[in-house]
Amino acid sequence: MADLEKKKYWIWLSLIPNLGSTTIQKLLKLYKNPEVIFQLTKKELSLIKGIGSKTIENMLDKHMKENLNQHIQYMIENKIDIISIYDENYPPILKKIYNPPISLYSKGDTSILKNPSMAIIGCREGSEYGKKAAKYFSYHVVQKGLNVVSGLAKGVDSYAHIGALCGQMNAYSHVDKVQNCVNCGKTIAIVGNGLDTIYPKENERLENQIIENGGVILSEYPLNTKPEKMNFPARNRIISGISKAILVVEAKEKSGTMLTVDFALEQGRDVFVVPGNINSINSVGTNRLIQQGAKLVANYHDLFM
Repeated sequence: MADLEKKKYWIWLSLIPNLGSTTIQKLLKLYKNPEVIFQLTKKELSLIKGIGSKTIENMLDKHMKENLNQHIQYMIENKIDIISIYDENYPPILKKIYNPPISLYSKGDTSILKNPSMAIIGCREGSEYGKKAAKYFSYHVVQKGLNVVSGLAKGVDSYAHIGALCGQMNAYSHVDKVQNCVNCGKTIAIVGNGLDTIYPKENERLENQIIENGGVILSEYPLNTKPEKMNFPARNRIISGISKAILVVEAKEKSGTMLTVDFALEQGRDVFVVPGNINSINSVGTNRLIQQGAKLVANYHDLFM
């Protein structure tokens, strides 16, 4: 955290409204260092092709620049860090996707980001079958030394994180809370809001458990970013992008889970699917994926064949 002052310009870049990843990449290619970009004048910015007047106005906003110290102070007090795409702890596999996040806010142990990961995702309205399956597969994935990645959402995502943390309990247990965690695995939560917000609120304890047991919470969104609906599609590309493969436990025909699958396929990731009840709306998407060629998994051994 002591290095946050040196990272202030990465924080500033993330705060600029309507400054997309593609434009930031262009600026970094031209100037290499965000501190140099911070010092650019209106005249210099206006000469850069593709940057409009509104974006220039946002970049020169003195009020936002003055607020940097408040952001840094909050981050220090709450043990929040920021990782740029230039940093050693930035996940190597994530750099290779189309439109990678330029920076990631983090809370927890970022050293695990160098280790291989598998995403386990599914419905927010997960069935008992889906929740049990998420815990079962997650438990066995971490026993193989992989991180489990998910989105800290209600339903399947939460149970994927719980399964990774509960190394001492029967993976089929109905226990919903993590207690006395022994030999926990590592889990990574990718969220669609700033790290000063916990969403959903009922997952506050789970988020704390993830951090306390050597996991990490990540977001490309700066502080004060609320969990708006539009944030989650972009978040989903990181869930798949940071993972070597994804496992879909339950998915409706049209859902954020299926969007994550699309990203995974574009990124060349393996897609595994847990088959579902043909009478359940939560299984329409998963069973369709199997029809289309995704690999059906009946037990955890199928993930590692």
